[in-house]
Amino acid sequence: MTAWTLTKTRLFEGVWEGALTNEGAELAVPEVIVTHLQEPVPNVELRENKEEECWVLRVPIPVDRIADGVQTFVILDAGTEETLGSFALMSGDALSYDIRAEVTLLRDELDMLKRAFRRHCLETM
Repeated sequence: MTAWTLTKTRLFEGVWEGALTNEGAELAVPEVIVTHLQEPVPNVELRENKEEECWVLRVPIPVDRIADGVQTFVILDAGTEETLGSFALMSGDALSYDIRAEVTLLRDELDMLKRAFRRHCLETM
């Protein structure tokens, strides 16, 4: 299991931002990959925030990746290839009639719940 924890901070002006923290290793540099439809997303930035003892992850959303329906971006730990988090963009008229959009959201929420449950189990042992 990955030692990194990703917390979304905001989505502003087309850039998704989150904070990466690591309880286990001080001053470790995270290796992160962001994908969309199994393709890497370019221009992902990581910056150290020494005041809050975390790394700031910035993911500029490429214009060519915005389309009707649900577009899911997955954030992975490059070392372990475990999912750290994800975010989805939803748009278009067909979205309100598309059950696949709901299924995608439910899968993402289930993944978040699984990670939280596993983390809870590790912390209570």
